Amino acid sequence: MTPLRQLSDRVGRQVWWARLSLLLAALALFGLVAAAASHAVWLFLVAALAVVVLVAAGYWFLALRGWRRTVWLVVALAIPSGLVVLLTVNHVLGPVLVCAGVFALAVAAGRIALSSEGDTEGMLEQASPPPRHPVILMNPLSGGGKVARFDLPAKAAALGAEVVMMEGPGIIDVAELAREAVVNGADLLGVAGGDGTLALVAGVAADHDVPFVVISAGTRNHFALDLGLKREDPTAGLAALGEDAVELRVDLGVIGGRPFVNNASFGAYAAAVQSPGYREDKTRTTLDVLPDLLSGESGPRLRVDVNGMIVERPQAVLVSVDPYVVGDLVGLGRRPRLDTGQLGVVSVRVSSARQAVGLLRGATRHGVLAVTAPEVVLSSDTPEVSVGIDGEAVVLPTPVRAGIRPRALRVRVPIDRPGVPHHFRSWSWAELLRMATPSPSGPRR
Repeated sequence: MTPLRQLSDRVGRQVWWARLSLLLAALALFGLVAAAASHAVWLFLVAALAVVVLVAAGYWFLALRGWRRTVWLVVALAIPSGLVVLLTVNHVLGPVLVCAGVFALAVAAGRIALSSEGDTEGMLEQASPPPRHPVILMNPLSGGGKVARFDLPAKAAALGAEVVMMEGPGIIDVAELAREAVVNGADLLGVAGGDGTLALVAGVAADHDVPFVVISAGTRNHFALDLGLKREDPTAGLAALGEDAVELRVDLGVIGGRPFVNNASFGAYAAAVQSPGYREDKTRTTLDVLPDLLSGESGPRLRVDVNGMIVERPQAVLVSVDPYVVGDLVGLGRRPRLDTGQLGVVSVRVSSARQAVGLLRGATRHGVLAVTAPEVVLSSDTPEVSVGIDGEAVVLPTPVRAGIRPRALRVRVPIDRPGVPHHFRSWSWAELLRMATPSPSGPRR
């Protein structure tokens, strides 16, 4: 079968998946309307009101402290249980669950329709010879001691790598260690550690145009996740040192002159990361700082300048190397590609329960902004601002300028990467409708 015929068949299948998704969504909606008409419309009005109250309760739980926070937590927990009881007593729970199941199938069919699997849109993989003198920097404290637990030094050495342990008295300059390795002949740099350490070494690798290897020995390993590596098995990344590996060209972010591979956050998360107790108890520390940030009583007054748009006083700003998936819960927290040459910028400003509820009906003009741009400038009413860069607490002078170096980083990865996600278009019912009604000349992609 010719490539053109294969493409036509695949697009044709996506058209029918889009039609199935829309049909199932219509059936789910019709089922809810029928259930409301045959039982009691007031039940569904109460359910809609309960959702609104639940969102408001969630906001007040985050915005308040002490006994008032406890009250709103109880309210938030009681609403779902109360709804289940109400629907059960009125014999509507079954139809509602059936409609919810049908709607879930509609979403699943829609994701298949929006899948670009088989496209040539994915990141380009290039063949490259294995390194002759690889150097792997390892942080023995990262990830609760994963380096020792998985015996990474011995396994890397067995593959011909020189291992440099990042330990000893005083502050270790990771970037300087990487530069010394290149001067001494390293033709590949690798890191077994957290994303903050990865970013510093990645900057050196990009500056010297040498390949870079990621060993997922950190706590979260978000960069490894988006590269498709096995985060639970750091040893799998060592396969990139051998013959069965390819090279990807990915983007590298720069903020305040410092490289980053995932994201830089300002506002709520950055304030939490800066707090002394964050490492010991992340949830409690975040809940402690949120009330003052949401009310505007603490923290700098941020100002975002991106694509000619100005956002005043957002409570949180996330600048990422390539955009994260937004508006799709299944792909949330993932970056489908790492080579778009664009920063992802998301800012959030929700200063009241009313604004939080407004997000339910799409009132995001003043609440949530999500755009892409090659550069973003953040300023504040303070000479310095806290930033969480790849999970590391940093203080930078304002204004802070973030940019991107397109495809500046050569990342060597194993060919077999089971975690590589399929590429999905952004979720949109309008896009599904467009796909389901192709033009007379043939289906459109």
